[in-house]
Amino acid sequence: MTIANWPLSERPREKLLNLGPKYLSDAELLAIFLRTGIRGKTALDLARDLLSEFGDLKKVLTANPQLVYQKSGIGKAKYALLKAAIELSRRYNEETIDFGEKLTNSETTKRFLASRLRDYPHEVFACIFLNSQHDVIGFEELFQGTLNEANIYPREVVKHCLNHNAAKIILAHNHPSGNPNPSQADRQVTQLLKEALSLIDMQILDHIIVGKKDNFSFAEAGLI
Repeated sequence: MTIANWPLSERPREKLLNLGPKYLSDAELLAIFLRTGIRGKTALDLARDLLSEFGDLKKVLTANPQLVYQKSGIGKAKYALLKAAIELSRRYNEETIDFGEKLTNSETTKRFLASRLRDYPHEVFACIFLNSQHDVIGFEELFQGTLNEANIYPREVVKHCLNHNAAKIILAHNHPSGNPNPSQADRQVTQLLKEALSLIDMQILDHIIVGKKDNFSFAEAGLI
């Protein structure tokens, strides 16, 4: 029996509209995006198969794309819908910092950086640029990949600081492993950038490492 033949109260889409999304299981939410099933399996069956194979909803949505869309009944189009849903959710829940806003609260800074960097599957290095009064004048994601001296270029960071006419800067990057504690490479890169930026009288206010649940602040730990 297809989902269209189920009682209205049991169909995921109608259940969401009548009761609200919080009343749907992970499988039912996935089924709404999958929309259709295949011969012998409904969209809900396909959703349950995905959750069973990968373990949970987060693992389905962050798995290697080819492992997901090569599954029978999924395909690239349905996978694209799932990824679009993730991005819509991220943007909806994204903490924002307006240009001209004064950054005096470390918790606001951490929430903003977490919303921007936390869900990347790879390391991303970013900077918040500020003027001498701590007003935000820019935010940029500058580098990707494992953080070390080989792929973080102080000259590029200096160039972006000068382009923004910044007086102060907050460094940030994420740890996809979820553990925000700094590695030796993190400490070395921070020191390298501190020395390079001091040549143009640029003050590093903090270097924040974004984990899955917690964040690490170099300034709070006395490492800046």
